[in-house]
Amino acid sequence: MRRFKLGISTAMGAAALAAGALALAPTASAVDPTTATLSAECGSYGSGEATLTATQSGTDATITLSSGAIKAPIDVPAGSVNSTLTLSKNGSDTTTFTGNSNPAIPTGSDVTTGPLNGTVASGDVLEAKSLKLVIFGLITVDCTATSAQSPGPFTF
Repeated sequence: MRRFKLGISTAMGAAALAAGALALAPTASAVDPTTATLSAECGSYGSGEATLTATQSGTDATITLSSGAIKAPIDVPAGSVNSTLTLSKNGSDTTTFTGNSNPAIPTGSDVTTGPLNGTVASGDVLEAKSLKLVIFGLITVDCTATSAQSPGPFTF
């Protein structure tokens, strides 16, 4: 009987140590890479590099975009830009991320928008293709990616 109790205690101790180690282990990023850059053309509004930052929590994902391709012609208050980012999905489909969570953007500053919200599945590979910004509900800016994302597409 004593050996049986000792065996249970040892097994329970090992399980507690394993659970503690898992709880303290760093969490792996669900999306890779978390940051990518690309070049974009925005017609008469300009062209240049854009930086995208992605995060994931389960099937919910967000992408924030900042770009020197577009400079704010006037002060743009927070939350006044409706954005739709279209991405290729797994090489054959498309998906969109949307939102109107831009920070305040002073005149002449780079445009930042996001987080833009979307849904992903495990294994999805997404690469930015175009961005539509509607500022104050009046001004529409359409941008098209002119390069592939670097270091590569987002893999969720």
